[in-house]
Amino acid sequence: MSFVANLSVTTKTKADTCAWRAHYADGHLVPAKEGFTADPKPCAGNDGTTITVENLFYNTPTRLGALRGASEEYARILDVVQKYAVHNPHVAFSCKKAGSATPDLSTPSGSDTKQAIRLIYGQTIAKELLHSDITSSEDSESTSRMDVDEESPSWSAEAYFTSANYQAKKTVLLLFINHRLVESARIKKALEAIYNGVLPKGSSPFMYLRYTLSHFLTVSISLSLLHDSLQIDPESIDVNVHPTKREVRFLNEDAIIERICNKLQETLVNQSQSRVYEYQTLLTSGILEIQTSSKAKGKAKELPPEERDSGEGSGPSTPAIATIPKKTLSKHKVRTSQKDRTLESMFPVLNPSQVVTGRTAEEEDEEPPPAVRLATEIKESECYLSSVRSLREAVGKVKHHQLTEIIENHIFVGIVDLSRCLSLIQHAKKLYLVNHGALAEELFYQLGLRQFGNFSRIRLEPPPSLRTLVSLAVHAEEGAKNSRLSEDQIVDRIVEILMDRREMLVEYFSMTISSEGMVESIPLLLKHYTPNLDKLPLFLMRLGPQVNWTSETECFESFLRELAYFYVPEPLIPDKSSPSPSEDEQSARWQIQHALFPALARYLVAPKSLLDRDVVQVANLPDLYRVFERC
Repeated sequence: MSFVANLSVTTKTKADTCAWRAHYADGHLVPAKEGFTADPKPCAGNDGTTITVENLFYNTPTRLGALRGASEEYARILDVVQKYAVHNPHVAFSCKKAGSATPDLSTPSGSDTKQAIRLIYGQTIAKELLHSDITSSEDSESTSRMDVDEESPSWSAEAYFTSANYQAKKTVLLLFINHRLVESARIKKALEAIYNGVLPKGSSPFMYLRYTLSHFLTVSISLSLLHDSLQIDPESIDVNVHPTKREVRFLNEDAIIERICNKLQETLVNQSQSRVYEYQTLLTSGILEIQTSSKAKGKAKELPPEERDSGEGSGPSTPAIATIPKKTLSKHKVRTSQKDRTLESMFPVLNPSQVVTGRTAEEEDEEPPPAVRLATEIKESECYLSSVRSLREAVGKVKHHQLTEIIENHIFVGIVDLSRCLSLIQHAKKLYLVNHGALAEELFYQLGLRQFGNFSRIRLEPPPSLRTLVSLAVHAEEGAKNSRLSEDQIVDRIVEILMDRREMLVEYFSMTISSEGMVESIPLLLKHYTPNLDKLPLFLMRLGPQVNWTSETECFESFLRELAYFYVPEPLIPDKSSPSPSEDEQSARWQIQHALFPALARYLVAPKSLLDRDVVQVANLPDLYRVFERC
């Protein structure tokens, strides 16, 4: 450790009057500060030894860059310490994150394996633990057909594993060889196979195996927990399978694994038969009567002594226990379906001209077709620019997990006000009013980062003139009239900036401007979604003053922000004089429902800032039931 970190050791015995501290670097004693000697120095301290490792990988930047976040690395450390605590129940372990008041792991000394498992993995696993001892000297006829030579090294194993009454979703394997935490895919697969006929489909076990001059294995399956200690001669083990020595091989591996698996399977079968025999004994003796009526709700009751001798209800077969599902209250039901009608279809039709679906009266009585959801795969482009990587990381740092989950699993209800960019969505039992314009702006910015350097294109035919478009926007801009520069000078500067950076715009953003100043293509951020091209002059004009072209990171961020603003659905003011919606309004509504919101659900990493004013909860089903129950 002293080769890759700053290492210090503080130690004190009961006989010493003070503790001693030494510092190491590259395997040798070094002075704590310049001008001091490298000899250990007296200091205050408690009895025992404390080893402190600081600035890990400070001199190896490649390995330092491979480290993940502090929380994730701490979770890995805690997982390793927990496994060693199970492996060494006689030693007290404590693991606490810096700055935390209480430790996340604390085990006493002098306990046993079962108690350590109870403290770390919970009472649910501990109460279902089974125990088994396996040795190489056992009679192989009762366990397996292994053929092991007499000269083969002897071994022994001790296993703690849960019965078929325990269930979990993920397999956990703790494998120790010579007191070192290792991995073995073959052992894990063989132990999982034991439970294939015991556990329901999709369930997994919990297992623990140890090998120290022996082999110790523990496997955790959803319905079972296994702790196995296997002891083998160290000369029979090959630890040089993986650079980190986490994977191992050993002699007679197949025979040893088969012997262990057969023994554990035998123990599981005997335990299951014992429970069945006990249950049948209670039934035949008349102590238990299975109630299948709805009043009993699947519970057993004790029979009076005079009815136990009648023999009624007893027989060779075991009656099934009737389980009645618990009724879900109406206020807790989530009423959503992809076939439900949207908000627009619930408004009454006042004029036949408003009917734009073209459906007949008979078709209107039929069930409405499911909503069209256009889901397209947008792969993240490979980019080695540190500026783009930092921008992508910044998006993840401000992620609001609860809001992201709401957007990801929402059901689109309808557009409330197209001119104000307001829509309704449902998540579980709650209804939210969202500003789809603000959500879209953040989405398109993130889609721009996601596809950086690999955009699709929207070709403009015929290509318009860059100068003409910028002139239109500058002429309509009120602020340009108050500038010290004339409109022509402003247009010249903006056109010059964009023309000088044509190659960069093509390479990074797929925005093509010909040498003659014609805009041939613009980037496409989302398929089936076309931005309002009426905003193109404004977009091109804003690229001049609003983009910081001098800094790489700020340039990319400000350009993508302007591009996202260009893609935001433009608020439309409906024509009240016309009874039917215009084609532009129908197109905008279709894009928002079938292209924008599916993309929001799939790709948006929602920041917390959207909660300020753009996402508001307007209804909660349980609260509505309370209101109507009082009426």
